[in-house]
Amino acid sequence: MTNGSQDHRTDKGSSVELVTFGCRLNHYESDAIAQHADAAGLRDTVVVNTCAVTSEAARQARQTIRRLSRERPDVRIVVTGCAAQVDPQSFAAMPEVAQVIGNDEKMKAETWARLKTFDAATSERILVDDIMSVRETAGHLADGMRGRTRAFVQVQNGCDHRCTFCIIPYGRGNSRSVPMGVVVDQIRTLSESGAREVVLTGVDITSYGRDLPGDPRLGALIKAILRHVPELERLRISSIDSVEADDDLLDALANEKRLMPHLHLSLQAGDDLILKRMKRRHLRADAIRFCEEVRRLRPDIVFGADIITGFPTEDETMFERSLDLVDECGLTHLHVFPFSPRPGTPAARMPQVPRDIAKARAARLRDRGEAALRAHLDGEVGKRRSVLIESTGMGRTEAFTPVRFHGPSTKGEMRDVLIVGHERNELIPG
Repeated sequence: MTNGSQDHRTDKGSSVELVTFGCRLNHYESDAIAQHADAAGLRDTVVVNTCAVTSEAARQARQTIRRLSRERPDVRIVVTGCAAQVDPQSFAAMPEVAQVIGNDEKMKAETWARLKTFDAATSERILVDDIMSVRETAGHLADGMRGRTRAFVQVQNGCDHRCTFCIIPYGRGNSRSVPMGVVVDQIRTLSESGAREVVLTGVDITSYGRDLPGDPRLGALIKAILRHVPELERLRISSIDSVEADDDLLDALANEKRLMPHLHLSLQAGDDLILKRMKRRHLRADAIRFCEEVRRLRPDIVFGADIITGFPTEDETMFERSLDLVDECGLTHLHVFPFSPRPGTPAARMPQVPRDIAKARAARLRDRGEAALRAHLDGEVGKRRSVLIESTGMGRTEAFTPVRFHGPSTKGEMRDVLIVGHERNELIPG
């Protein structure tokens, strides 16, 4: 499962305002919330869709709630998302919050319909059920995704693994998959409405299908999408756990040019003892071997990765193995996180590395990542790339590298360009 991000996005195009923290799945779900809120006719409401991946993410959400209440005293604030799921009482205790809604409940139209008649004096403030009792994930096709050049489709939710640092299974529940036919139909609809690229997203998408009849895997899903939606030009997959990559997935990477050559890996560390204490299911050699094998199958592949610094008991030698992993795996895009103990997780009870050391190591690892990215950008100069323009002046190559256009550009256009340079981590076309 990816660590996600502490960045957040505010959307005001709906009848309600949405402030979304965290991963791509949360952003996808916010689009579905906006659709339900519009259908219910809600007004004067701000929904804060929270993230729980780090303590900092939860802190930022609370800070945002207080700021919104000061700046917008005329609106009611509803809180949902992973932080709300795992700790609903703390958000309900905030006087700024009208209602706290769980991760399963937030995806139901009736939840937002009931909110229209919410009465602070009589309505229940916490609407959060046991996420572990949820057994299915429906295929939510948000209207906001229609017409987008690049759209996201949820194929899976939840996680069956219990990494010692991670609180997310308690916010998302156990792994459950969207049936293959539903996914294919959604992608066909998106493609027909203008999407040229679709990204498959979820919490642990390489566990896809284990709860479905016939036990289909992620690779089979990818092949089915490409076979049944021939008009789709680009397909991407979000963060994967390399140890769960199946043969069909590797075969698709090798032979399906519409499957983009970019993988984001949930690596977390480069030292075997730390990986064991994290309760990861791969070792350092497994990660290196996977990257070498995929690069052999798809020489133009570009890897990103999540890595945590300062995990409990990590010493300097252990950390340097994570540093070295950047070169040994050929990583280009890094998401680096200093360890943040989450109450209730086993890692929070382990001997802690001082916070300043964890942050200093994160800075060193980011520097190594910046050097790797610059090398990648240097290597792109002089090459021709197919760029999908996603917004005015900005597009991405097949390998997800951003390209900045200083001349005219049209959203949705696929343009073949010669790369002549780079600046601010963006490629410049000729």
